[in-house]
Amino acid sequence: MTAVPPVTAFRLERKVPPLGGFNTRFLAIELKRRFRNWRTLVFTMVFPVAMYFMVGYPLRDTPLVEGHPVAGGGLSVAAYIMVSMAVYGAMMSATASGAAVAVERSLGWSRQLRLTPLSPVAAVATKVVGGMLFGLVAIVATYLAGAITGVRMSVAQWLVSALVAWLLGAALFTALGLMVGYLVPGENAMQLTSLVIVFLAFVGGLFYPVSMMPQVLQDIATWTPVYGIGELSRAPLTGEGFDAGALLNVLLWLALFAAGTVLLFRRDTKRV
Repeated sequence: MTAVPPVTAFRLERKVPPLGGFNTRFLAIELKRRFRNWRTLVFTMVFPVAMYFMVGYPLRDTPLVEGHPVAGGGLSVAAYIMVSMAVYGAMMSATASGAAVAVERSLGWSRQLRLTPLSPVAAVATKVVGGMLFGLVAIVATYLAGAITGVRMSVAQWLVSALVAWLLGAALFTALGLMVGYLVPGENAMQLTSLVIVFLAFVGGLFYPVSMMPQVLQDIATWTPVYGIGELSRAPLTGEGFDAGALLNVLLWLALFAAGTVLLFRRDTKRV
């Protein structure tokens, strides 16, 4: 009688790679997809620059601080508006980049990713980094427009304001775009995020100084995610110094949007 070979036990668990599967190859694919969309890329560069020329450029000779004329080395109102429009451009491009995940969901790409060892946190982190790099395009374009048209700031003011707008603004609103993209059907995500960003920009003080708003709106503005980014990015120009409350505002909203994105990603792919 032939002996039956012993049954070999198999483990169905899959190993989680380092960093949850976050890797440069997947990030490069994300970036190629974004930068191949020329319509979105042109809109990202043109819109904030156009807003700067319409609102900020005419005020290039108006001093930001009374008693410190531009001709005497003072900052202009155009510089203040340039930073605000750069933040707005980064918000728009980063949010649109994140909301594009709604299209991936409709195509089944999100569930396909769950068949890989890529963790939800790593998947979200990849898209956040990709959205941040896309948002950087808007900041660079707006700052170049300002520099070419005569905006003058110190090296520290250029660098610090740009880094704050990029590192905080693009990261925060990519996370918001992702959360909306996982929450709303593909055909509605872009429209909803555009409306939300315009509303937040107005209420948060990017288009209109918070100090000039009615007291009720001032109280509301300080709780919006745009307020903290605007205050921190323009602080090098106004000389008001570091605002711990503004930073706490940004970090809390970023944590909320990132956590919501991860939870929605898991819910969207739990059937896999």
